[in-house]
Amino acid sequence: QVQLVESGGGLVQAGGSLRLSCAASGRTISRYNMGWLRQAPGKEREFVARITWTGGSTQYADSVKGRFTISRDNAKNAVYLQMNSLKPEDTAVYYCAATDKARGTYYPTSYDYWGQGTQVTVSS
Repeated sequence: QVQLVESGGGLVQAGGSLRLSCAASGRTISRYNMGWLRQAPGKEREFVARITWTGGSTQYADSVKGRFTISRDNAKNAVYLQMNSLKPEDTAVYYCAATDKARGTYYPTSYDYWGQGTQVTVSS
């Protein structure tokens, strides 16, 4: 079992930045592909970013490309999401998730382990 705990969310003005962290325990995440997904009120959970277990490959949703950066530190058993130039439409609960699948990581159903989420609110 992998336990994931997100932190770093909060309230920020449009154009600002936040850095989300995801701390893992119970098992090393060094062999898992890790993702960040988000869910806004009244909307379905959606893919934000993914990083492979080596950190050698990343993937982003078009809506955040160029503004968000996913990274990981396997030695610390942690994953991060640096979010810059935030927009009000980025407001959502952000979830960290882990999967041992190599494909389909764009889809929330591909992930096996989830954190409880951290709220990000961007004011205009």
